[in-house]
Amino acid sequence: MQAHRRHLHATAGPFTQWFSATRRGARLARLLAAHQLSAWGHPYGTPAHEAVVLVVAELAANAATHGRVAGRSFAVRLQYDPAPGLVRVEVSDTHPGHPVRRVPQPEEDHGRGLLLVDALAARWGVRDRVGPGKTVWAECEVPGVRDGV
Repeated sequence: MQAHRRHLHATAGPFTQWFSATRRGARLARLLAAHQLSAWGHPYGTPAHEAVVLVVAELAANAATHGRVAGRSFAVRLQYDPAPGLVRVEVSDTHPGHPVRRVPQPEEDHGRGLLLVDALAARWGVRDRVGPGKTVWAECEVPGVRDGV
């Protein structure tokens, strides 16, 4: 079983899925990202798994709330590259506005998502995409999967 799992890490392609631009869609994006990371050898509860899942959760929540366009979905793409130990997260939506990182007041109960992404990702940014909207991306460093793990 372990030899098979190690083989999957080297040959697995990207994970791409479209979601409804709703809170439920954002939750499903987080759950499927968690499952995909586990399949790539980064099990639930490890620091790398938790960091990437939190980045996906924040970017998906932003796409479902601030990037929402009626009748349009958002996409999540995950790419794992074991050689440098990176997971690239891309969340695309059709809203033209780019996210702005801000520092919320202590009493505010929102506005910290991009601060978390900034803290957890090695780097992140925003780019325009083909068609309407943008893609918010983040690259998270993950340790290599050891033999026998």
